[in-house]
Amino acid sequence: MPKYKVYLNEHIDEDALNTLQKYATVTNNLDELKDIDAMIIRAEKVSRSMIEESKKLKVIGKHGIGYDSIDIGAAKEHDVKVVYTPEANVQSVSELIIALMTNVVRNISLSFEKGKKGENKSIAPKELMGYQLNNKTLGLIGAGKIGLNTSKIAKHGFDMKIVVYDPFVTEQQCSQVGIEKVDRLEDLMMIADFVSVSVPLTKDTKHLINERALRFMKPHAVLINTSRGGVIDEKALYTFLAEKKLFAAASDVFEHEPPTSKNPLLSLDNFVATPHIGANTAEAMKLMGSTVVKEVITVLEGKTPNYRVV
Repeated sequence: MPKYKVYLNEHIDEDALNTLQKYATVTNNLDELKDIDAMIIRAEKVSRSMIEESKKLKVIGKHGIGYDSIDIGAAKEHDVKVVYTPEANVQSVSELIIALMTNVVRNISLSFEKGKKGENKSIAPKELMGYQLNNKTLGLIGAGKIGLNTSKIAKHGFDMKIVVYDPFVTEQQCSQVGIEKVDRLEDLMMIADFVSVSVPLTKDTKHLINERALRFMKPHAVLINTSRGGVIDEKALYTFLAEKKLFAAASDVFEHEPPTSKNPLLSLDNFVATPHIGANTAEAMKLMGSTVVKEVITVLEGKTPNYRVV
């Protein structure tokens, strides 16, 4: 008989689920919150009321990096540990950043959509002319694991120059990996040909990329967001793209997900949207699943987890 009960309402890797079921009975019934010892979540939000209702709750496991969907304050107050998987999807998200950069700068999705409508009247049409990545400047907003891994791919794969804006890293840390730090966001926006956003959503980063920040970008520049939708002011971005003040943008994350045709950004030819697929690879899913299950079981067994938020 399993020792614990775990709330899980979303798909995780099958091997990870099998491991979890050796230790715990798994339920997706919210009516059983009062009896659960742990929660494992992906996109689902964990509210204060859910935490308060779960009288036996010891740990919440976040299947991923961003934990803004969890009421961390309530978890602290009720002595509930929160664990996550900060390294499991680094390569997956980094590769998507590069893919989105290449997609929008070479008009790949737009070329395909025009082809389906019979609108490509010649080979290499002038209106689909793009840019190369090599020898361009990639500006990273956030120098965490994903940002640094992306910089490695861009630098060694495309000969790109890397600049970073991150108040939490030092110039020495940046120079050790061959990237340049700037002290002001506007400096990065002016320098970069490509800007990639990789920061958590907090009160300080909400609409960090707003109308003022976008005004500093070059007209041929490209903006990529794989962090959280709220970091970018979508209305401001729409205006800049619609008025051709930016070459293009792509986002894997939105304030309201998944993105639908109701989002004005999706009506633009110079914008590419994906439905939060940054970590959606077989390899990342397997690693995130195994990591979050291991971390949750570690806490339930009274041991110290490797990746604890609180």
